[in-house]
Amino acid sequence: MSDNRVSILASDHSTSPSSQLGFGVDIGGSGVKGAMVDLRTGEFVGERHRIATPQPATPDAVADTVAEIVDHFGWTGPVGLTVPGVVHERVMRSAANVDQSWKGTDVYALFGARLGGRRVTVLNDADAAGLAEFRFGGGAEVSEGTVILLTFGTGIGSALMYNGILVPNTELGHLEIDGKEAEHRASAKVREDKGWSLEKWAGKVSRVLAHYEAIFSPTLFIAGGGISRKSQVWIPELTNRTPVVPARLRNTAGIVGAAMAVDEGLVF
Repeated sequence: MSDNRVSILASDHSTSPSSQLGFGVDIGGSGVKGAMVDLRTGEFVGERHRIATPQPATPDAVADTVAEIVDHFGWTGPVGLTVPGVVHERVMRSAANVDQSWKGTDVYALFGARLGGRRVTVLNDADAAGLAEFRFGGGAEVSEGTVILLTFGTGIGSALMYNGILVPNTELGHLEIDGKEAEHRASAKVREDKGWSLEKWAGKVSRVLAHYEAIFSPTLFIAGGGISRKSQVWIPELTNRTPVVPARLRNTAGIVGAAMAVDEGLVF
């Protein structure tokens, strides 16, 4: 989109085989997962299907795996897909946990061709999780202001919403704080590598959140990633001023957000 913003306030499901169903695929470094999604509730329709990410995780090999997952469900409609990298003007500009040959790949052409010419939407995995959390999860009650989803894992993924508009590819984990990238200060991997307690790690997270507050003045932070399962331990230890809530959809958010994005005809 020319203004690099994507609205999720309006919803038109007319392009799905059923006005209530969508389909999403979440491509990760270890697994490729897909499921049918009830677009009214954000819940899966049946079980998700997972196939290990091929090694090496080249574009062609992953596209073959995606086609296998879609065929498993007999799905014939549009498909939304997440990728672990920046997608700008239909091209993947970075590659995390997949083969570096993804850089410069027209991912819309790749998946569209492999899926028989059907319509696809391809977006960053954190942005997809953000779309789902903003509508069905931790940000569902916030319609105005800036809401930031942060996924704490190997790095820090991010999705930023302003007044219901997604600003894609924010990559806030790469912002420098006192000379060091945020994700090198406060990712879940750093905590594990350093052997920090959740309480000590919360202090590092607070420093990162305070920096984001100074730039964006957010209304709410949503904390995602596997470590959000222990949010009752570390969120109360945070000292930044903006409220922080745990993500609700957890490992379903990427698939749900991808299904939402293609159903609404979004292009990144």
